[in-house]
Amino acid sequence: MKHATAATETIESNSFKVTDVFKICTQCERISKKDFGVRIPRPLGNGPSRFIPEKEILQVSKVDPRTQSIFEDAFAALGRLDNISLVMGFHPQYLESFLRTQHYLLQMDGPLSLHYRHYIGIMAAARHQCSYLVNLHVNDFLQVGGDSKWLNGLDGAPQKLQALGELNKILAHRPWLLTKAHIEHLLKAEEHSWSLAELIHAVVLLTHYHSLASFTFGCGITPEIHSDGGHTFRPPSLSQYCVCDIANGNGHGHLEERRGNHQVSEVSGEVEVLMERMKQLQECRDEEEASQEEMATRFEREKTESMLVATAEDEECVPSRDVSRHFEDPSYGYKDFSRRGEHVPTFRVQDYSWEDHGYSLVNRLYPDVGQLLDEKFQMAYNLTYNTMAMHKDVDTSMLRRAIWNYIHCMFGIRYDDYDYGEINQLLDRSFKVYIKTMVCSPEKTTKRMYESFWKQFQHSEKVHVNLLLMEARMQAELLYALRAITRYMT
Repeated sequence: MKHATAATETIESNSFKVTDVFKICTQCERISKKDFGVRIPRPLGNGPSRFIPEKEILQVSKVDPRTQSIFEDAFAALGRLDNISLVMGFHPQYLESFLRTQHYLLQMDGPLSLHYRHYIGIMAAARHQCSYLVNLHVNDFLQVGGDSKWLNGLDGAPQKLQALGELNKILAHRPWLLTKAHIEHLLKAEEHSWSLAELIHAVVLLTHYHSLASFTFGCGITPEIHSDGGHTFRPPSLSQYCVCDIANGNGHGHLEERRGNHQVSEVSGEVEVLMERMKQLQECRDEEEASQEEMATRFEREKTESMLVATAEDEECVPSRDVSRHFEDPSYGYKDFSRRGEHVPTFRVQDYSWEDHGYSLVNRLYPDVGQLLDEKFQMAYNLTYNTMAMHKDVDTSMLRRAIWNYIHCMFGIRYDDYDYGEINQLLDRSFKVYIKTMVCSPEKTTKRMYESFWKQFQHSEKVHVNLLLMEARMQAELLYALRAITRYMT
């Protein structure tokens, strides 16, 4: 007791108090040291997405054991669980197929070396200024032994990869311009030439990351706290902020959340109107069928109209040096093409389709990948819970087909058996603007655009839309690339 008393007297004599060094968090009651200038990172975002409340995303894994299991497997394989996977977790069946395919493309046996795979991922993501994916694969590239000099710019990479720049550019923005001459240039480049198997692997990676950039922007994916752009060392604006909030992603999103809770839906009966249109279209299908000439005219009309849909409200983005160094010709894009009034030629699926032609070509030159891609396409296209917003037992196949075919229509791809007149009945202008922006210029996607379509629908349904857009875009790019390769081979 004497020792304790002496210690107390010593503290008091030096005017020392516990509260001078420690503080107690009012939220978690945790005792923590006061700020003495130690730099602690704080998340810039409020959860995995700028568009979707964090609670909704995290709730999915809590209530669905399958999603939790997929997350655990992904973490065990990669040592991380990225925000893309967390958002895709709304649809565990699809996520499983997506992760299986991506794992095979990046890590399993294949024609390309591991560092080439990640570098091609960087090149593809950079075309859309997707710094999230670029930074992810810069780290992976270095981890598998990639040369850091390549990251100074595309001109620092081997000639073989530099030669891929033209294919990357055309596939990302105007795939209909791809010809067998582009393929021949890559396959007959003497000492820098590509083999057919290598080229197929590269094409699949390019299309995968172009479309994944669309999903990343379309869902407002934010960088993880440990990534570039995912944290700040600036002190929080809230005086009661606690270090425990770093793990929870709290501290600055509550005000916005409260605002969102008081927002009143501007659209009433939106879902019912859409369901009624679907019903009427089905009745019209049963009663009469349009002639082939009329179907062709409707396709051409929709294709022309799709070119006139504005991709974004804001001004043109200028890519940062940090991203643009990974590709050439930053001015090349979809927008300047449409401004000049050029037309997209028609690609008839009955002449060259994924099912009858592309699938077998990929599987022959890159075994098992055709099967994996086909399963992923089918999963996105056929995925349904038979619900629309609050309505149950709804057949959504007509709506899903309209979305898929509209994207392919923008790329000039026509299905002879589809009535393109249905698209204008089912997809309103705000939805078309979102689709066009996300597919053609994803870096210009805004939260306002995300919120402006399907206002009465769940966030999980909007994520499902993004999966459809991503896979339809990837398949469209693949069709043009694989057709060009087939023409070279024959």
